Amino acid sequence: MFASVIKSPIARKRLKRFTEIKRAYYSLLIIGFLYLLSLGAELFCNNTPLYVHYKGRSYFPVFRFHPDDTFTGSGKNTRPDYHAVNASDQFHADPDNYMVFPIISHGPDESIAPEAITGSQDVTLTLAPVPRVGTVNIRRDYSIAASVAFDIFLNGKSAEGLKLTEYFPLPMELRQALDQRFHNQPAPAFSCEISSGRAERPVVISLPAYTSRSAAPQTVRLTFRETMQAAGKKRLIFSSESLAQERPNLDRDDVWRRLTKEQQAQLLELVRRRLEGPVDDLELDFEKTAYSAAFTKKDARFPHGPFKGHFLGIDAAGRDVAARILYGLRTSMTFGLLLVFCSYAIGIIAGALQGYFGGVLDITAQRLIEIWSALPFLYIMILMGSVYGRSFALLLFCYGIFNWIGISYYIRGEFLRLRKLPFVEAAKCMGISPLKIIFKHILPNAVTPVITFFPFSLVGAIGSLAALDYLGFGLPPPTPSWGELLYQAQQYRWAWWLILYPSLALFIVMLLGVFVGEGIRNAYDPKRYTQLEG
Repeated sequence: MFASVIKSPIARKRLKRFTEIKRAYYSLLIIGFLYLLSLGAELFCNNTPLYVHYKGRSYFPVFRFHPDDTFTGSGKNTRPDYHAVNASDQFHADPDNYMVFPIISHGPDESIAPEAITGSQDVTLTLAPVPRVGTVNIRRDYSIAASVAFDIFLNGKSAEGLKLTEYFPLPMELRQALDQRFHNQPAPAFSCEISSGRAERPVVISLPAYTSRSAAPQTVRLTFRETMQAAGKKRLIFSSESLAQERPNLDRDDVWRRLTKEQQAQLLELVRRRLEGPVDDLELDFEKTAYSAAFTKKDARFPHGPFKGHFLGIDAAGRDVAARILYGLRTSMTFGLLLVFCSYAIGIIAGALQGYFGGVLDITAQRLIEIWSALPFLYIMILMGSVYGRSFALLLFCYGIFNWIGISYYIRGEFLRLRKLPFVEAAKCMGISPLKIIFKHILPNAVTPVITFFPFSLVGAIGSLAALDYLGFGLPPPTPSWGELLYQAQQYRWAWWLILYPSLALFIVMLLGVFVGEGIRNAYDPKRYTQLEG
């Protein structure tokens, strides 16, 4: 479609070659469309409505500022919170009032309110059984010499003066393990489960490993532990609506109904307190079993994963990741284009002057460029940022004064090759000025490196900006940046959406740029088909 406005047959031939490389051609269309989309990001991603109809009048806040007093009558001339205005009863008092928001109704710097996260007001009460443990020291005849917390296994009866065999049927393996210890013989650790006898629920009896001593022991200690087969976890879910009532609608729940009135009141109080903040677990006895009551709530913490209205998640500051990525695309592409244009302009001028005039000018300038290229860019960037502060212009300036060196080498080489050709000598004989010869006669024949390297330089600039933002030396906050999102991903490694989506956006843009560069390089290749010959 550009062939009709291009007069040069060579340029038209190169354009035709480029369009024949479908991968490069479509990559150029896609990356151009994405950049145009990012330039109009306010129309697709913004917390300011596109259109407001209020009291019979039309407003376009995305294009023109309207103070808060216009919609609320507060007398304030500050920027209104359109989401709050749209949710107010005053705005909806007239049914004809309405707002039209963009597809993504959140800006890149807007922090999402925790209340906007779905399901954050439900409290889950988990009653988990806690196994009770008791120990008992027995003699050779299995009489109990001492015990600690063992009465729970005897239905509250004191263990003093009792024999263990009267309440628990001891397996033969356990008796043999006890005999080994009473006879001062080495024995490994032993445990077994008893599910019969006078105990109300199965228990596990365990003995530690035993080594021989100087004298046989008079008593041996056994440890009794309840098994968790008797009762599993019980969960009760309380919503904010049910808690607003004096009695939540849980009377039909069998677990809640079997709790005592005091336990219900105590649990309800802790559940209500959990709505405001964290609370400690509670220990209580329920149906002759010790339970630990844990109160959990899906708190609104940032970063937060994708959910309705925020399909790419929220970052550590509560900002929409999709908005940050879209605005970050505009920042990256604009920075890359400006950097490449500025650095190419400096590099072309420096290389052209060196290559055309040569001699002392060329040698002196080349040595100065080599010295300049040896300076550490990152240190200079840190120093300049600490003195003048981080900004888009400063970053562009610091990068630009170093990024032109590479292209100057190629332009210098092209001018050294072309300056002795007959058409240049003819121009000199005709008395044409050096500047006109440089920029009108030689430069059009030396732009091949400039055009073929342009997409790769753009990709390098985008990657460099992301790297500097990742290291903390790039754009100042809260500027949307892919590198800044990746830096958050390093801090919150469990937040997979901060790793996946910015990395994917960076990968796609850089891959498209490489495809475009590959197509341009092939279009400018004088040998359309090449092959290696052995």
